[in-house]
Amino acid sequence: MPKSAPKYAFTNPGKLIPVPDLSHGKLLSGNLLIQGDNLPVLQRLQATHGEKVQCIYIDPPYNTGHAFAHYDDALSHQAWLEMMRPRLTAMQQLLQPSGIIYCSIGDAEMAYLKILLDEIFGRRNYVGTLIWEKKKKPSFLAHLGTVTEYILVYAKDKTAAAPLYHGATTAGKKYPINNAGNGVRILKFPAGSVEFGLTDQLITPRDMSGGRIITRLLDPVEIRGGRNLKAFRLEGEWRYAQKKLSALVAVGERIHISKVPFRPNHIRKGGEPKKMKNLLSTAHYGMATYEDAAIESRALFGELAAFAYPKPEQLIHTLINAVTQPGDWVLDAFLGSGTTAAVAQKSGRRWIGIEAGEHAVSLCAPRLRKVCQGKDALGISPALNWQGGGGFSFLRHKA
Repeated sequence: MPKSAPKYAFTNPGKLIPVPDLSHGKLLSGNLLIQGDNLPVLQRLQATHGEKVQCIYIDPPYNTGHAFAHYDDALSHQAWLEMMRPRLTAMQQLLQPSGIIYCSIGDAEMAYLKILLDEIFGRRNYVGTLIWEKKKKPSFLAHLGTVTEYILVYAKDKTAAAPLYHGATTAGKKYPINNAGNGVRILKFPAGSVEFGLTDQLITPRDMSGGRIITRLLDPVEIRGGRNLKAFRLEGEWRYAQKKLSALVAVGERIHISKVPFRPNHIRKGGEPKKMKNLLSTAHYGMATYEDAAIESRALFGELAAFAYPKPEQLIHTLINAVTQPGDWVLDAFLGSGTTAAVAQKSGRRWIGIEAGEHAVSLCAPRLRKVCQGKDALGISPALNWQGGGGFSFLRHKA
């Protein structure tokens, strides 16, 4: 947003009226299921949740030209942009400095939405675009068989936001410390820091270079019990600087040399977080698709499952888990059938879900009640061993 642009102000945010009969369980967490137009509701939340939300996920109408039962998805282009602008502005104000917003979007408005997000969040706060493989088999009704959708990712302040993580490194994976093409420098390996796959012996200084690999042993190495008795130096082109190598040794990371010529490897303990790839696909992450989500939806709602393209819980869990910790606030201003709130509840996050239609009562509230009661064994429940717990307050917006 340009510095001169005023903050969006909604002149009459109205009131949020509690509906005890539709609320459930323990309310101390502050989880909120709100029925009403998300524009005034978002503005009303500024007073209580301004700069407190860590993660926002929205799946707005894509303006595809199709009118779905629960959303007007056939707005004119200009009307769609005018609908999104104030809502995104209000959401930006709810994010804490390290917060992240995810915006699912299709082809029709993706380019325009990115420009709008650049304007509101600032181009410098663009994190990237995730590509989700939404279908196993494409539809060929259009000129191209489309199997993907986009998820635009922005930070409130990119300098304060952490990278997006998914999964962890595998234990025992080898990383060569030699790195041909880097500058030649000397690394000192402290006494006892290297595991050797060699019998007890004394190895004298020599040039161990070969092919494109430069390695020169500068000191004698006496091996006893598979370890170096004294510190020694190697000259070569290295992946790590001395400071990095010393830090790895200090925390007990494994450095291994199997034979002569020396080619040291860093063998990771594993468990370090891995940065997320931008392709969320079955091949990369075993990611669920629309087909999987439709099965979940029918099991939950039966014939009430009128959402044509629901998002699978696994996808939402991947996004939320990448940028939040237990107890963080998660917001979805286009809650739909309640997937984001259900995932946040199962993941131990606090949440706010806003939905305008009557299905806030007929779909969202019953679904979230089942989640809290431990009666929802679908989606991510088996992976998290979800047994239920918690609750939420149902609020209705009144102008």
